[in-house]
Amino acid sequence: MSYDPVTKETKVLANDLYFANGIAVSPDQQYVVFCETTMRRCRKYYIQGKKKGSLETFIDNLPGLPDNIHHDGHGHYYIALSSEITVALDLAIRHPFLRKLMGIYTKYVGELQVSKNSGVFIVDLEGKPTEHYYDLGLALISTGIKIGNHIYCGSLLYPYIVRLDVTEHPARATV
Repeated sequence: MSYDPVTKETKVLANDLYFANGIAVSPDQQYVVFCETTMRRCRKYYIQGKKKGSLETFIDNLPGLPDNIHHDGHGHYYIALSSEITVALDLAIRHPFLRKLMGIYTKYVGELQVSKNSGVFIVDLEGKPTEHYYDLGLALISTGIKIGNHIYCGSLLYPYIVRLDVTEHPARATV
């Protein structure tokens, strides 16, 4: 959606998105990249130039659920992956009835166990993977950025900032 503060009008720019989450403006300000969590992808929406108003896939089939995206100012986007894809999660995404059962379970029995193996997936300006940092013990990472030899992550679960030392925990293969 786009809001014009002068006219006080809001316009819908893209329809049929699947849990749109996080947004980053491209370095040349020609497009924005945003995540679609349940589809495990990020897409581009062109805000200027010849492609203005068009939408295209930036990266698809991410190894987890993207929660946020951040441009680092050095030619990379950092995509926070809140969770790995598990069989149960994949089935719940595909079948609304299972999500409803999970909601009922949570309401009457208690919280479902949070899937771990969260982290940060790094891609270049064309959406090609370059690095993948994750830890089997992390859960619900919501944002991440590299500063020096550390990746700093926010989380929906932890009441503190997670700091991963990339010299002690190098990136995993992105293939």
